[in-house]
Amino acid sequence: VVVVVLVDEYSFFLRTTRLSSMPRPRTSTIVLSTIGIVFVALIVGVVASSLVRPEVETFVPSAVAPEEVGARSVGPLVYTVDATAHDRWVYFDFSRGSVVDIGSRRSLDWDIAFQRHRMISNGGATNSLGLAAVLDLGPVNIDSVLVLPASGYVTDEQPGDTPRNRLLEDWYDYSWISHLLRPADRAFALRTADGKIAVLRFLGYYCPGGQPGCVTFRYYYRGDGQRHFGGP
Repeated sequence: VVVVVLVDEYSFFLRTTRLSSMPRPRTSTIVLSTIGIVFVALIVGVVASSLVRPEVETFVPSAVAPEEVGARSVGPLVYTVDATAHDRWVYFDFSRGSVVDIGSRRSLDWDIAFQRHRMISNGGATNSLGLAAVLDLGPVNIDSVLVLPASGYVTDEQPGDTPRNRLLEDWYDYSWISHLLRPADRAFALRTADGKIAVLRFLGYYCPGGQPGCVTFRYYYRGDGQRHFGGP
C-alpha cells in the first residue's frame, strides 16, 4: 500500500506541475526513480516490522527444590531455568529435577548448564570426568519416543575460550526481523553426567514481561539408565 501511494504521488506531481519550463523526465529516469521509491518503501517496511514485537509465550522460573529421583522414571515434567544473568552459568541436574548449586564444574552433580541462550553439557571438553552427551532426535514429539539410539551422541568441544556443544547451539531459531528467539522444531536425547538418560524438548525462552533468559523445557528421565521410554 505504501509503495502504491508513493508511486501515485510521484505520477501526480509529474502530471500537474506548473513548472512547464522544466523538461519532462525521460521514461528511464521515471523507472529508476520508481525503483528507488520502492526500495526505500521496502526498507521502511522492514524497519517498521522489526519495531512491532509479536506476542511470545512467557514462563515463570521454577522453584529450586532438588529431590533425588533414584532409579525411577519420571515425566513428562516441565521446568523453567532462570538463565537471565549474562555472567553466570546455571546448572540443572535431571536426577534431582532441579537447578542445583555446585562446588565445581568438574563435579558430576549437574547435567546441563544455561547462560542466557547458551548451553553446555557435563562431559567432553567441559568436564572430562562427566559422561554427558547430546543427540538431535529431529522434529519428533517426545511423548512418542519409545527407544533412544545407543550411539551418535555428541560431547562438548572447546575450539576457543568457552566450551560448546554444537547440537545444543541449534536448539533455537532467531528472527532478524522481530529479534525474537523461538525453540526450534526438534527434540534432544541427553546422556547425563553419570550415564543415565533424558529426552527433552524446549518450549520457550522468555520470562514474564518479555525478559529473555527463562529457558523452559519438557522432559522425561530414566533414573535406571535404560533407553526405553513409554513403559517399564
